[in-house]
Amino acid sequence: GFKTCVLTNNWVDDSSGRFLTAAILARLRNHFDLVLESCRMGIAKPDPGIYSYALEALQAQPHEV
Repeated sequence: GFKTCVLTNNWVDDSSGRFLTAAILARLRNHFDLVLESCRMGIAKPDPGIYSYALEALQAQPHEV
């Protein structure tokens, strides 16, 4: 009955090591209901908007998390 989420505070990786980063995120996606990357959302921690976005995506209320 629990939903799980990874909320990253990262940037688009255009380095030569980006395949490792992509592989890690892909593996995370297999274990969590949702993986949110700040660089894809255009919002970074500690902006409250990133948490509001995560709550909405999970269909959860603050007191539930």
